[in-house]
Amino acid sequence: MVLEVALIDVLPGHEDAFAAAYAKGHPEVADTPGCRSVRMTRGVESPSRFVLLIEWDSVEAHEQNFRATDRFVRWRELIGPHFAKPPQVEHFTDVPGGR
Repeated sequence: MVLEVALIDVLPGHEDAFAAAYAKGHPEVADTPGCRSVRMTRGVESPSRFVLLIEWDSVEAHEQNFRATDRFVRWRELIGPHFAKPPQVEHFTDVPGGR
């Protein structure tokens, strides 16, 4: 499993419209094969900053099943107009804890 983390800064005044666009586009991501969960959070101190957290089976599931498809195009058409700048996106894996 990998965790996609996207830091998204939206245009000031677009926060509610962005959140509505995310809600509308959520199924585009959530219904993608290989997607385990999708969660969007909003900054408390910086309300124009959002963090998108998506669990994928693998980086390949993200890139091949979502990014390389019309699902991604539809997703970006909904949320993209609200971006203040391109999102910063990275993938992460869990670090085992010791006991």
